[in-house]
Amino acid sequence: MDSIVEVVALILGFVAWVMVGISIPNRYWKTSTVDGNVITTSTIYENLWMSCATDSTGVHNCREFPSLLALNGYIQASRALMIASIIFGTFGLVAGLIGMQCSKAGGENYVLKGRIAGIGGVLFLLQGLCTMISVSWYAFNITQDFFDPFYPGTKFEIGEGLYIGWCSAVLAIVGGAVFTCSCKLGTEEKYPLPYQARGTVYSGAAPTARSVAASTYGRNAYV
Repeated sequence: MDSIVEVVALILGFVAWVMVGISIPNRYWKTSTVDGNVITTSTIYENLWMSCATDSTGVHNCREFPSLLALNGYIQASRALMIASIIFGTFGLVAGLIGMQCSKAGGENYVLKGRIAGIGGVLFLLQGLCTMISVSWYAFNITQDFFDPFYPGTKFEIGEGLYIGWCSAVLAIVGGAVFTCSCKLGTEEKYPLPYQARGTVYSGAAPTARSVAASTYGRNAYV
């Protein structure tokens, strides 16, 4: 595969990895809605780690979730998936740097480098899938509570942290797909072809006069 395409795929994977790192600590995974409220004195926003509130004067107050076991199951799963996404992306970047054709790491064995690039592509795909599942699952619970007319608690809307996660997932999946396609499934190295002269192949044995003449003048020149 063209080296430029691999560089673009690596850049996409790197940007996706950075965006995951931005999305995880972002406080605005969900924000309290103002729908149906005439006067709003405070805004509540949460992420995977803490819950915050800000009043009309702009004072912020945050508290971390006190217990892991007391959290909802989807929050615990989203945490695990986002951490796994960071890990997959880290190893994917390392494999991508080694497996690129324009990289000097890994020597000149392009078959092996292609396979390493393919592994990096799979890791990027796993990163994108983990991120996509995490943010989509979190958003599903937000919308489920929002549209439930009998939900007694505070209703929330989707925050900017989820949009960053979705963009990261798409970039990681695209970059991973390109890297996976660059994986070369051949099992042999590319060696120079044996010497060919007008249709006659010489592979080690000395050519005879008859074979040289036949290749030069054709078979009809001799009876």
